[in-house]
Amino acid sequence: MVVAGEASGDMHATKVIKEIKKLNPDVEFFGFGGQQMKQAGVEILYDPTKLSTIGFAEAIKHLKLMYDKLNQLEEAMKERKPDVVFLVDYSGFNMKVAKRAAKLGIPVVNYFAPSAWVWGKWRAKRMAKYGAKIASVFPMEEKVYRKAGADVEFVGHPLLDMVEPQLSYQEFKEEFKLDLTGKVIGLLPGSRQQELDSLLGPMLEAADIISSHFSITNFILPVAETIDQTKIKEKIKDYKVDVQLVTGHSYEVMEVTDLLLVASGTATLEAACLQTPMVIAYQTSWSTYWLGKLLVKLPFIGLPNIISEKEIVPELLQNEVTGSNLAKEVINILDSERKVNQIKKDLANIKAKLGPKNATKQVARLVLDTGGIVI
Repeated sequence: MVVAGEASGDMHATKVIKEIKKLNPDVEFFGFGGQQMKQAGVEILYDPTKLSTIGFAEAIKHLKLMYDKLNQLEEAMKERKPDVVFLVDYSGFNMKVAKRAAKLGIPVVNYFAPSAWVWGKWRAKRMAKYGAKIASVFPMEEKVYRKAGADVEFVGHPLLDMVEPQLSYQEFKEEFKLDLTGKVIGLLPGSRQQELDSLLGPMLEAADIISSHFSITNFILPVAETIDQTKIKEKIKDYKVDVQLVTGHSYEVMEVTDLLLVASGTATLEAACLQTPMVIAYQTSWSTYWLGKLLVKLPFIGLPNIISEKEIVPELLQNEVTGSNLAKEVINILDSERKVNQIKKDLANIKAKLGPKNATKQVARLVLDTGGIVI
């Protein structure tokens, strides 16, 4: 049984499923997930990816539905008796799945486990109590879970295998008819509607300011295939700057740009793997932000800074996220070759910390071993 609740979890779960099928083509899968898992041959009982939310207050709206679906999964476990339950991300929900699986004596592997290294070390203790095998993707995550008594294995981060542009610089430029002269800046406001609503405006305002500072500036915005571009195009019309929209190909955008304006999240780590300088932006509801401030004891919010344990790239939060502030940080970096080179050097060190390659294959073997499934 596989449970993934967001688009990124759906993607990571699918990659592991494909590796498992290579090792044992007879394995069957069912559970919760999105279109990628379905296309990989998983019997989808429910697709929670459409309910993806950011923050505590937003998640509360779906509590009743969550418990209904939790009961549905428990019934499926009782009826179908899976050899192993494979949980990917979706921490609040999947912790409850792990608890119910433990009561039924079904082994659990948790990939992208609850971020106990960010807040709530009790969550690591809870997962250890449930006997979940933790496939750890961060070195600091492994330490926290091991200290909590969990059965943990550091597999490295799958992004090391995934962050590979499919098109060369020239192919990308020609396919999308891009002008890559002068400064090239990528705008990555995020793929969720909440992120687009809060970050796209300030990023476009910053683009207006930046374009008046440099003689030639080009802006590229990669749009996820799941996002309707209509609203984005309408928003861009409110600003003087010309922005080239590209469907998908975010890695190519990261590779060809001099710098990224990027929403806090996985994209910052992807950019780090490609050693692309960035300015990180984060905005959420104030209720979520203040609750997060109470719970999270980390000095930074951007993954590159958290892993480095120092601020190697600027990060702007909440009211700090304005066009003028974003533009100031971008210009400050791009006007200094020394700063650009230092950021690239620091980002290369992050990549080294993310562990060995082939994380997906390691997780596939871990799932089969935990479930006692013959390879």
